[in-house]
Amino acid sequence: MCTGESTRRPSLDPASAAIRRAVRESLAAAPKTPAATGPAATGPTTTSPVATGPAATPPTVVVAVSGGADSMALLHACAFLHRRGEIVVHAVTVDHGLQPGSAEVAESVRARARDWGVQAEKVAVRVRAGVEGIEAAARSARYRALEDVRQHIGATWILTAHTRSDQAETVLLGLLRGSGTRSLAGMATRTGRVLRPLLGLDRGDTEASCRAQGVQVWNDPMNTDPSFARVRARELVERFERELGQPITANLARTADLCRTDADCLDEAAEAVAAGIRGRREIDLAPLRDLHEAILRRVLRSWLLSLGVPAQDFGAERTAALSRIVRGRDRGRLSLPGDTEAVVDRNQLSFRAVAPATERGRRPQRTPPRNSPPEATSTPPL
Repeated sequence: MCTGESTRRPSLDPASAAIRRAVRESLAAAPKTPAATGPAATGPTTTSPVATGPAATPPTVVVAVSGGADSMALLHACAFLHRRGEIVVHAVTVDHGLQPGSAEVAESVRARARDWGVQAEKVAVRVRAGVEGIEAAARSARYRALEDVRQHIGATWILTAHTRSDQAETVLLGLLRGSGTRSLAGMATRTGRVLRPLLGLDRGDTEASCRAQGVQVWNDPMNTDPSFARVRARELVERFERELGQPITANLARTADLCRTDADCLDEAAEAVAAGIRGRREIDLAPLRDLHEAILRRVLRSWLLSLGVPAQDFGAERTAALSRIVRGRDRGRLSLPGDTEAVVDRNQLSFRAVAPATERGRRPQRTPPRNSPPEATSTPPL
């Protein structure tokens, strides 16, 4: 843990210099007028970079701060740039209320930011664990809060302190789940209105910056709780680096970069098709059957998500199952969450609501006439 604030102004150390440079480069590479309207938006942007030079208006940024070494090192660097007039900083610490004393920690972080000369506020959120777990619920609540603040103050960007170490853990978790290229692509340096300037730096860099600059940090006990998968992944990465003598963190981060390039290309090709069918309950199968499997699966997933099928309930296995029906049968159906189904009937793919099982059980069974041909129900739901 870093020591308390120093009364002597420290000299610039290499780690802090690298963080300042990373923030500058991230903002310089960002589009001047972002096309996205929310932090979760994705996709390449072709607008011009941020204006620089004496006449340029400094961008206003929301800096997400938890009190840990990563975010405090980022805030310290951003506060320096704020005092130089390069950016306008508004620090936000989100209190998830998940552990005792969280409100006090948030208040301490806000006070520190104001001591460094930047506007700061704390936002309390309520976190309800869903099917994806408490971590995912807290992350969603946090990004909603940050986006609300960004819109309220008219900021251009939200800056988060994710590092290359976080990236490595994300990729490892994806590998352990057997995920595809999009999941293995990890976090992008820019997603919608969110910039992650520290993805090229390790956690050791932020900790070194805090030590050198005398920045006090808070060690979140959840970051050492082995009941969380990310904590166990972090321990695995550290163990692999010790025992294998390989730069596992850098290697996994490079894997993310390679996968992201491929995933972006595939997503772009799929979007050209998905844009024309999204939200439609009936679509023609002929154009889909000619698609490459990697494109088809993305198109089918995007189509079902647009019709309200929850992402967590439609993973790789169900996507593959629907792809097989689309390619290989004149008739077939795939049961979906929420009493819905996808139905293939010759050259058409339909999304339909079905009666709940309890209601189907109460319906009288129709007796087909003698010598009648078998109906489509001979194809069982998958």
